Amino acid sequence: MHWLLVFVGGGLGAMARHGMGRAGLALLGPGFPWWTIAVNVSGCFAIGLLAGLFGVQEAGQNLRLFLIVGFLGGFTTFSAFSLDALALWERGSPLHALFYVAASLVLSLLAAAIGLLASRLA
Repeated sequence: MHWLLVFVGGGLGAMARHGMGRAGLALLGPGFPWWTIAVNVSGCFAIGLLAGLFGVQEAGQNLRLFLIVGFLGGFTTFSAFSLDALALWERGSPLHALFYVAASLVLSLLAAAIGLLASRLA
């Protein structure tokens, strides 16, 4: 049952990531991968929030597997992040590449911390 929860959650997370990527591309164009940053930051916020909430409760192992391991594992995009950073670099935009890496790292860590804090205040 655990494998099925992770499998279904991961598929739904990947679909959500794909949808955000398509929407971001349509709205903002291919110049800068803002949608990947948005996915990473929102995913990090969600994982911090859920980890904090599930840490308070002993129950919910199935929901934890479905949401954290499955959905958020399929949703967050650090492999896409790496490829986007390299593409910016190879296109001759090293400053954009460095900004992208720094913004993704700082905002994602901040979002995870805020999510964890929010769960503790709830």
